[in-house]
Order: sequence, then structure tokens, then C-alpha cells
Amino acid sequence: MNVKGMAMVLAVIFCATIAQGFPMFKGGRCLCIRPGVKAVKVADIEKISVFYPSNNCDKVEVIITLKAHKGQRCLNPRSKQANILIKVGYQITSVL
Repeated sequence: MNVKGMAMVLAVIFCATIAQGFPMFKGGRCLCIRPGVKAVKVADIEKISVFYPSNNCDKVEVIITLKAHKGQRCLNPRSKQANILIKVGYQITSVL
């Protein structure tokens, strides 16, 4: 291998090691894509999960699990209902 080829291989290896340290997604992988709904019927709520900002997602997320296998909904953490449910501690599962 000539000198130019060796220099090229070293440059590629150097760039690959530097690029490994950069985050792939600036905002991370959040569970809620949109801001979420403003309110959910309290009678339909089975569980509330609160996810605080972390390396994966840089925002607070409130996920409501509905009764009778109706799925999950993202609740807007700035909504009045979310603030009340978090303060009251309505079966909250907090994940750090």
C-alpha cells in the first residue's frame, strides 16, 4: 500500500471514531410524538406513567393507560388535568 492509501485509511478510521461520539437524534426517542390530548375521562384511567427528561427524550411525558384494553394515550403534561393527576398522585408510576 502506498502512502496516499495508508493516509486515506487512517483518515477514515479517525473520522469513524469521532462520529461515534455524536448523538444520532438531537431530541432523542420520545414515546409521545405529538403534545398529547388535553384531557381523558377519569373513569377510563387504569394507570398513569410519568417519564421525566432523560438521555432518550428531553421532555416530560405523561402516558395514560386506559381500562378495558383501550390502549394508551399521551396526555399533554402542561394541561390542567395532567398537573392535577400528578399532584394528587393518582396511581402514578414514575420512571427516571
